[in-house]
Amino acid sequence: MLPRSGDVLHVTRAASVQFAEPILFRVIRVHDWPTYTGWVWLDGYQLNSAGDAVERRSIFVQVAGLNQLRPTPIRRNQRPISPIRRTSSSVVARRLRVS
Repeated sequence: MLPRSGDVLHVTRAASVQFAEPILFRVIRVHDWPTYTGWVWLDGYQLNSAGDAVERRSIFVQVAGLNQLRPTPIRRNQRPISPIRRTSSSVVARRLRVS
């Protein structure tokens, strides 16, 4: 399965020999550049053990060797809260505190 933006991957030697030391990698984008079959260029951030981004990288890896740790949540069509509703509820809350 091709990674998607937001996916967190465990990249090991199975993905490419350059990863003798495994890394955690959060995908920003998957390039559509022509490559060898089964290989792909990924842009993203290398993560530390706490999940913080420590370095931006582009990596060339075999898709079959990638291990997905956290899939990107599927976004549903959600109606955003209008600024008017937020403002009116905050005004009501302030009035309740003052009274």
